[in-house]
Amino acid sequence: MSTPLIVELKSVGKSFKSADGTPRTVLDNVDFRLKEREIVALLGQSGSGKSTLLRIMAGLIGADRGDVLYRGQPLYGPARGISMVFQSFALFPWLTVEQNIEIGLEARGIEKEERSRRAEKVIDLIGLSGFEGALPRELSGGMRQRVGIARALVVDPDVLLMDEAFSALDVLTGERLRDDILELWEEQQISTKAILVVSHNIQEAILMADRVLIFASDPGRVKFEMRIDLPRPRDPDSAEVRALVDEIYAVMTAGRVRSGKATEEVEPMRLDDRLPEADIGLMEGLLERLMEDPFFGRADLPQLGEETELTDEELLPAAEALALLDFAVLAGGDMALTDTGKQYVAAEYSDRQALFGKQLLARVPLAAHIHHSLSQEPSGQLKEEPFLALLRESLDQEEAERVLNVAIEWGRHGEVYSYNYNTGMIHLPEADTESAD
Repeated sequence: MSTPLIVELKSVGKSFKSADGTPRTVLDNVDFRLKEREIVALLGQSGSGKSTLLRIMAGLIGADRGDVLYRGQPLYGPARGISMVFQSFALFPWLTVEQNIEIGLEARGIEKEERSRRAEKVIDLIGLSGFEGALPRELSGGMRQRVGIARALVVDPDVLLMDEAFSALDVLTGERLRDDILELWEEQQISTKAILVVSHNIQEAILMADRVLIFASDPGRVKFEMRIDLPRPRDPDSAEVRALVDEIYAVMTAGRVRSGKATEEVEPMRLDDRLPEADIGLMEGLLERLMEDPFFGRADLPQLGEETELTDEELLPAAEALALLDFAVLAGGDMALTDTGKQYVAAEYSDRQALFGKQLLARVPLAAHIHHSLSQEPSGQLKEEPFLALLRESLDQEEAERVLNVAIEWGRHGEVYSYNYNTGMIHLPEADTESAD
């Protein structure tokens, strides 16, 4: 007898309108099945559409294309059997813990006595006893997230959707809360029959999930699936878990950047492609650490993350940026310095800036376009708006601003152009002496 399906997505697509009215595809041809008694983790870069997918599954927004089925029936709005936990806690600050937990039951017309009984049960389960009358401002971040989870569980959902539910917490608090949820799941103390977790944390996904899906970007779609048959609880230091972490790192860092073969390039960047949001100081720190003992130019990414105490959300964009600029090569979950990267580490500060600028213009079409446009302008300066408009043809306003900000920061560091925060003007370094630095 096959395991019953709870949620099924067939060729689901979703588009949003850009600022100029043109459609921008966020999700394309997504097929997904969530069965009873399984936990699925969804990994992918920021902006890949993971949160949009969760909201479609919850019935909070509709799909433009394809079919969304809950228990075999089309989903046209919020499903009573699906609850969602948000990263931002999303509590009502004027309500007590118990009132926040009961609010979903109240919206369903459940009587006060039954609401109190069910709230009391879940408060005890999730470790909130004694805090029933507290307001959110009186709670720690971990306790506030417990309230959010309790509010989702009190309606006895079939499916629990968790959108970066632990990422706003410190490491120890997040691990403790994750372990508590897994314990409730394994002991079947909650009625939830399936869990879908969106995460940036690769190890977290492997420790929790029966299946891990990796999302590609532009548009969002499933590009890789890994089944994990290890029994829970799983030891993060075991050879089996570490091997799976390595494999996921290898998949997450494959794609547009260099594949690790000296003669091979994979899909050159387009002018309007997303840029990884990587801090320049962090990128430099990684290059310098790669040259030191025990790496001496090459590192296993999970080990590098442990050595530097960087989260996956910090490490992966920085690694992608270094590969994009040809300071490093990513291959098989490892990062190795290129000759250019070694030259950068050995250089003095001013020489580093010049080399960074050279690589930026050679490897990032958006930066090259900005620099060329400024060079063609007699004044050597232009408003940022034309470049934003160009990016908005394929990205939404927020993402277009983020990408341009990254390009500006990288360009300022490489001294290929500057930016005046007071006027919103981008200019060649010699074209304008006024600066907001």
